[in-house]
Amino acid sequence: MKRQTRNRAALAAGAAVFAAATLTAGVSVAAPEHRTSHAGHDHSSYGNGHGDRSSKPSTPAKATKATKAQIAALFDGWNKALQTGDSQKVAARYAPGAALLPTASDQIRTTHAQIVDYFDKFLKIKPVGEKVRTVVDVLDNDTAIDTGLYKFHVTDAKTGKKSTIAARYTYVYEKIGGKWLIVNHHSSVLPAAS
Repeated sequence: MKRQTRNRAALAAGAAVFAAATLTAGVSVAAPEHRTSHAGHDHSSYGNGHGDRSSKPSTPAKATKATKAQIAALFDGWNKALQTGDSQKVAARYAPGAALLPTASDQIRTTHAQIVDYFDKFLKIKPVGEKVRTVVDVLDNDTAIDTGLYKFHVTDAKTGKKSTIAARYTYVYEKIGGKWLIVNHHSSVLPAAS
């Protein structure tokens, strides 16, 4: 119960940051899907045909917490998936029903198909991610948060011109079936220094 409360708090914090960023930037977004909770289980309608996170196998009681370095390194696997240019490989790093609040879109993506659709477009600019600063919090054996700043080196598909997009991020990870998957990913363009 304690982990679920922290998970909800982390997800709410990510949503609040996203809402504040989009309001500041003047971007309009649709209201998030309504999710209800009963007896500590999430009963969202994911609609992606990939199952429900609430039915994941539990981690054995003797499992140990991941280290902060192990969680921080999950970004490297995600970044390598970007380099393949295959949106399915990138989307495979997200849990069923994950929420993606992407850098270059004002739509919240909550299904596998929506996440694939976003990366179909984003991968056209050949993004190469680079972390600038990271802060990791390992909440328990099955949950961790990696938040910070990163940048993407991109190439315009038409002109070949190279540029850099500076952004802030939050990845919420959950261990599902022994594998760390992204359950919430917020990314937004870094605002100008105040």
